[in-house]
Amino acid sequence: MSTEIKQSKSLLHNALLRIVSEKISLAALIIVGIYFLVAILTGAGLLASDWGKEIGASYMAPSSISYFGTDIFGRSVLLKTLKATETAVVIGLVVSVIAIVIGTTLGMIAGYFGGFIDEIIVWFYTTFSSIPNIMLLVAIAFILGKGTTTIFLSLGLTSWVGLCRIVRAEVMKHKEREYIHAANAIGASHLRKLWSHLLPNISHLLIINFTQTFDSAIKAEVVLSFLGLGVVGRPSWGTMIDDSKLELARGVWWQLAAATLAMFLIVLAFNILGDALRDALDPKLKGK
Repeated sequence: MSTEIKQSKSLLHNALLRIVSEKISLAALIIVGIYFLVAILTGAGLLASDWGKEIGASYMAPSSISYFGTDIFGRSVLLKTLKATETAVVIGLVVSVIAIVIGTTLGMIAGYFGGFIDEIIVWFYTTFSSIPNIMLLVAIAFILGKGTTTIFLSLGLTSWVGLCRIVRAEVMKHKEREYIHAANAIGASHLRKLWSHLLPNISHLLIINFTQTFDSAIKAEVVLSFLGLGVVGRPSWGTMIDDSKLELARGVWWQLAAATLAMFLIVLAFNILGDALRDALDPKLKGK
């Protein structure tokens, strides 16, 4: 077991070194780090704590007073964008964790035990994935109502199927390898083999999936907000873009520009980082 964990740590260490050595992936990592830092500072009340304060006239154009202008209530669009970064990061983290826990658990159980259990889980995720994703999102959101919790559940419960398939296939491949046969020989329990032997060997898939789910959750939140089912009571890029629908008719473009730019940068950074992690962690792509 210790050898497998050391190999997993070594793989992650080598992947990090590879990312740092490439300028584009390093820049993406720095951008992601800045976004997370902003989210921590706003969550702690050290940054953009007064985002709801009126600083000027309604729809004031960008100026030295407010670099991204003001909204209809005279609030700083820049501070709203920074506060919305916290919302986006929290949504991305929580949704990714929910999806990874469900997808990994079901995928490992299906791939390891096989047989009737595998058939049930395969039937479940096949049925689940046959429903159009946007319809499922809207249905869950309508049932639970508006709010951050609804975003967490609706996105988390619809983002695990792809990972479940991958994990199932990978576990089916790994359970026939020598280290699992050795664990069988010494009488290791099913839980020990799943948690201590198989999970470390598929951890790279979870890391790659995390980056993909994170930016997908941010984009999906924008869709839900555009449909009127998004975050309530706090700024989010989705609600800012939704508010800008009427503002554009009046020539007020800065709120849309700020939210779109903020979302574009983190989604682009996570896509670059995800590709770099896939190239570094996927054994099939090593050396290419």
